[in-house]
Amino acid sequence: MRTKHIIIDLLNYLEEFENQHKDTEKRLSTADFIGYLNAVHVPDTLSDDKIRGGKESWKVIQYTENRSATNVSILVSLLYRYAKMYSRKAMKDSGLRTVDEFALLITLMTHESISKQELIKEQVLEKTSGIEIVNRLIRQGYVEQFDGEKDRRSKMLKITAQGRQEIIQILPRMNQVSKIVVGNLTQTEQNLLTFLMRKLDDFHNDIFMNEKDAGLEDILRRITPSE
Repeated sequence: MRTKHIIIDLLNYLEEFENQHKDTEKRLSTADFIGYLNAVHVPDTLSDDKIRGGKESWKVIQYTENRSATNVSILVSLLYRYAKMYSRKAMKDSGLRTVDEFALLITLMTHESISKQELIKEQVLEKTSGIEIVNRLIRQGYVEQFDGEKDRRSKMLKITAQGRQEIIQILPRMNQVSKIVVGNLTQTEQNLLTFLMRKLDDFHNDIFMNEKDAGLEDILRRITPSE
């Protein structure tokens, strides 16, 4: 059987996959395993120099303990900046000023109403900056604020007809931004990236929601060594 070694490799990978997820309560799927296989099979041609675009100024990261982790951290940050640049182009003729304003309105589109605190937390915003953004949207007439029925101290929010119309007008442009952000990735590569980003989001969102005040050392203890 010419493919026997592949089956043996798959069984070994499956064992490693299970070990990495032994503490999770989530039911693991075939899609999760395929995403894991794609992640561990990074092409040899994807060297650090190519990740950095061959720029000598990036060589400074070589002193770090984990170069691959540093690459991920830097590249995620850069990708966010690129996305912001494209988003500003999409919103240049809109009443909205930032990606955060757009994200808040989109979220409100999916709720009949939501508390101000819950909305800010759902968007992973700091309380102070989140309140500033919400208040700006209220002043523009895109969001309506009212007292909660059970607790009048709790402020509830809902999108107005004007806010809904603003989103409808800008949405086609933001869809173009989404296509630009994924750039020259194939559909398979997009699916893999989505899998990996969701895994990271699950990890970090739990910390943001439940252990926001934890120190770096405490957060590091949550990470299962990959080797």
